[in-house]
Amino acid sequence: MTTGHIGLLGGGVIGGGWAARFLLNGHDVVLFDPDPEAPRKVGEVIANARRANTKLTNAPWPVEGSLQIVTTAEEAVEGAHFVQESAPERLDLKQKLFAAASRVAGDDVVFGSSTSGLLPTEMQRDMVHPERLVVGHPFNPVYLMPLVEVCGGAATSESTKQRAAEMYRSIGMHPLMLSKEIDGFVADRLMEALWREALWLVNDGVATAAEIDDAMRFGPGLRWSFMGTFLIYRIAGGEAGMRHFMAQFGPALKWPWTKLMDVPELTDELLDMICAQSDAQVDEQTPGMSIRELEALRDDCLVEVMHGLRNRGFAAGKTLADFEQTLFDRGNLVAADVDVTGPIRIHQRSVPNEWVDYNGHTNDSRYMQITSEAGDKFMRLIGVDEAYLQSGCSYYTVESHLNFIAQSHAGDHLYVTAQLMSHDPKRFHIFTTVHRADDDSVVATAEHMMLHVDARAGKSSPAAAQLQAKLAEIAVHHDLLPRPAQAGRAIAQSR
Repeated sequence: MTTGHIGLLGGGVIGGGWAARFLLNGHDVVLFDPDPEAPRKVGEVIANARRANTKLTNAPWPVEGSLQIVTTAEEAVEGAHFVQESAPERLDLKQKLFAAASRVAGDDVVFGSSTSGLLPTEMQRDMVHPERLVVGHPFNPVYLMPLVEVCGGAATSESTKQRAAEMYRSIGMHPLMLSKEIDGFVADRLMEALWREALWLVNDGVATAAEIDDAMRFGPGLRWSFMGTFLIYRIAGGEAGMRHFMAQFGPALKWPWTKLMDVPELTDELLDMICAQSDAQVDEQTPGMSIRELEALRDDCLVEVMHGLRNRGFAAGKTLADFEQTLFDRGNLVAADVDVTGPIRIHQRSVPNEWVDYNGHTNDSRYMQITSEAGDKFMRLIGVDEAYLQSGCSYYTVESHLNFIAQSHAGDHLYVTAQLMSHDPKRFHIFTTVHRADDDSVVATAEHMMLHVDARAGKSSPAAAQLQAKLAEIAVHHDLLPRPAQAGRAIAQSR
């Protein structure tokens, strides 16, 4: 990982989200925010992010970075290798912040701004080396939403934009590279159009806040999450395509349906109506929920949508799948660095809340999951990498046996060791042991028989020579190890 820390300027909702995303990706973070409540607020956002990310991917996250909160912008950026600003949307404030911070940060450090609408040309005006400022506009919650709009100003170099995009991709985001500087960028301009129309519908008594939200979440919002706008309309044109759609529905654009260019005056009466309807919607649909609980519900829904899209390898799901592969690659054990003289510490995981059953401890099925993940790690250790999988060959599990020794609970840190019991050209048999990290006690064991398969031929086959050689290398040591007590057991009839 690049030396130095991430400097964050601002720790509100967006800044806290950036802190969470960078920390959970293994970066140390130094954050400046003058709010005395910043440590509590940022800490709560990070706690929600940890919770959501345990659900987001089975890939192993890196060791979490450290967080330091400081009292000046200069402290935050000194020694940083990347800076992200998330201060309030005031041009004068951001100009002063960038001017001061740019005098202290290294000359080649990229500055990203989370602004949702201010122009980078104006923000970089007083900077030292203004060519290194770029807008990196994210969406809330930053630690889950993959989109980040990247936009440069008049002085911004192409190298800055590409380096910023590289950083954002490395933490699982989808950079949308904008070629033209414009107020509000792209996504906010689209959302603003919808927001204006929604305000008019409430103002004119056509629909309530809840009805408008229902119209979106049960209708086009579901499609928008993976198809956007133009692709939806292209499909609506049927076999004849977009031209047919435009011919059929284009004239409707001239009909007096919308008041997009005419905004209702935000009178106290209209604001009171909107707030009352919104509060009533929350009370009815999520009674008694705190703001943090609502955020957690939002996060769970986003995770589920992205999981579904990941299974299709499409839209935001492809971004997640690509990032998950990056996490797996980061977490892979490097064969040359692994001690194979004893059981190999192959995998680690924390127990998330959803793993816990009605008895208050980890559900039985989750031990199969974590030992299966350990088996995947073992396969990668012996050489079953992405290129090998693309060749159509892999190992398939053909038999497993679990033994439950003790309990684990939500929040417990577990690690898994693997012992190679036997192998031949087509098979290997491993015994895995799940330990609690705090005292190394054994929680469960599982053994798996793995069969090498050529999926294209549809049958078992000998593994590649290099895989067999690695198994033989491990076996030289593991054949000397004591046989685990639970290995090869049938179901016990008595204790």
